[in-house]
Amino acid sequence: MRVLAVEVAIIILCSLSNPIFVSSRLKGNDTDRLALLAIKGIIQHDPNRVMSSWNNSIHFCLWHGIACSSRHRQRVTVLNLNSQDLAGSISPHIGNLSFLKELRLFNNSFTHKIPPQIGQLRRLLVLSLSNNSFTGPIPANISNCFNLDLLSLSYNKLSGEIPSSLGLLSKLQFLILFTNNLTGEIPPSLGNLSSLISFAAYSNNLVGSIPSSLGQLNMLYFLALGQNEFSCTIPPSIYNLSNIGVFSVGAN
Repeated sequence: MRVLAVEVAIIILCSLSNPIFVSSRLKGNDTDRLALLAIKGIIQHDPNRVMSSWNNSIHFCLWHGIACSSRHRQRVTVLNLNSQDLAGSISPHIGNLSFLKELRLFNNSFTHKIPPQIGQLRRLLVLSLSNNSFTGPIPANISNCFNLDLLSLSYNKLSGEIPSSLGLLSKLQFLILFTNNLTGEIPPSLGNLSSLISFAAYSNNLVGSIPSSLGQLNMLYFLALGQNEFSCTIPPSIYNLSNIGVFSVGAN
């Protein structure tokens, strides 16, 4: 199992709060329950049987990896199945979990494309899909998740360009894209991410110039763009980043 020491070092996240359980006597919200069962339905490999609790004899807020809201009872706010050796794909029904704030599937063996239905999750704060085998492009409509503060997609097999629409995520603090097969240029729109602390896109196939707009990111501490195919000078605006602590552009 790969240990993502670099990612752990650059992402400082609070520990997950203890799940708020609701009584199993409650009927539950059918929209969320059925969405979760659809997600379970296309899991092809579950060696640890972590999803054995996902059945109708237990209230879904008590299922493994699930936390529900204290304010909006019986609405799923956290889906955390990190490091469970799961294989399969993500069901498009994920988009029906409209109260979801955290989707954590880090360090599994998920494949296929990231479903664009994730763009329907307007309350989403954390999208952590690193260390899987996702393919295809980054869905452009992830920009609809305008509350995102962490987007972590490293160690996958993603291809295509970085969507310029990601520049609409004004609350984003961590953009982690390293070790994929991404191509094209860094979109200048990423210079609009005024809350960005860490941008890691090394070990891809990115080309062109480092956009001068990144010099607008006054909160930026970690910038790692090495092991790509950039052919340019470093834009002078980068030297204005007074908070920068790590700046890596080697092997270009």
